[in-house]
Amino acid sequence: MDYTDEVKRLWRHHDLGSGDARYPAIIRYATMAASSHNTQPWQFRIESGRVWILPDLSRRCPAVDPDDHHLYASLGCALENLLQAGRAAGLEGRPEYDPSTTGVKVEFEETTPVRTALFEAIPERQCSRVEFDGKPLTKDEVELLTKAGMGDGVSLLLIDNEEQKEQVARFVAEGNRAQFADVAWAGELKSWIRFSAIEAVGNRDGLYGPVMGSPSVPRWLGLLAMKFGFSAKAQNRKDFRNIQSSSVIAVLYSEHDDKRHWVEAGRCYERLALQAAALGLRTAFINQPVEVAVIRPEFARFLGLGERRPDLVVRIGHGPECPRSLRRPLDDVLI
Repeated sequence: MDYTDEVKRLWRHHDLGSGDARYPAIIRYATMAASSHNTQPWQFRIESGRVWILPDLSRRCPAVDPDDHHLYASLGCALENLLQAGRAAGLEGRPEYDPSTTGVKVEFEETTPVRTALFEAIPERQCSRVEFDGKPLTKDEVELLTKAGMGDGVSLLLIDNEEQKEQVARFVAEGNRAQFADVAWAGELKSWIRFSAIEAVGNRDGLYGPVMGSPSVPRWLGLLAMKFGFSAKAQNRKDFRNIQSSSVIAVLYSEHDDKRHWVEAGRCYERLALQAAALGLRTAFINQPVEVAVIRPEFARFLGLGERRPDLVVRIGHGPECPRSLRRPLDDVLI
């Protein structure tokens, strides 16, 4: 299949099946979740009435994510999709973080199938790295997003004040300057970019060039273009426009800085993004201020969080649909 065929095959609702066949079906939905650099750092194990979501440490990104925070947040994103799809399939899941595996065990029991608005939005959610239209959100939209983004030990802060948005943009710019100056970070990012449709289909992971606003080109040409056009200055101009065009900036933050809360933060983000998609809104990460360790405490103080860790930063607004990333097949993630 070519890229277009793969996108049509993946980003749609699938048959949930019956009996034990429901478990691989809901895991398919779990794999449609967000993950850092679209690394998809998860593995799934099916047992009787149970699904394990386990970290795949072979897909770490030590330059951008040295403590694996984003990796475990990605597990939380997959967990939320799994639970939403489970309810639609008549399986109510009870998740529990397991310190011995640093994964999540989900026990399922039979229930009446319910297809929630968030489940219906799973194929619609995407990370939209484009300008939005700046239109303010309604009170009802803000209330729904706030409710979706709250979790166990995780809270949500929404910023719509123009002056504060501009300050967020300054933190993003500072993060860009630090990251672009890091040779290891740049090399790691390049390793996860799939410059052409052929690369995207062949790997089914990583960041497809057009998803990031670049044309589909051979890898050698993409690397050459990055050599001459890849800079903090250019990225800052783009990020400033994108942030100013957003309706709100959402910051998810945790009460405790540990893997269990990182997973919960990812789960809250995914629920927030699904609720946004259900409302016809777009979302995109602007995580630079939380990814650079020396900037993160200052960013937390600006937000009034004290010692609490800001986990994820997301801009939300109205915007166009963008090209989509692909996902690895089930056989690659089932163990």
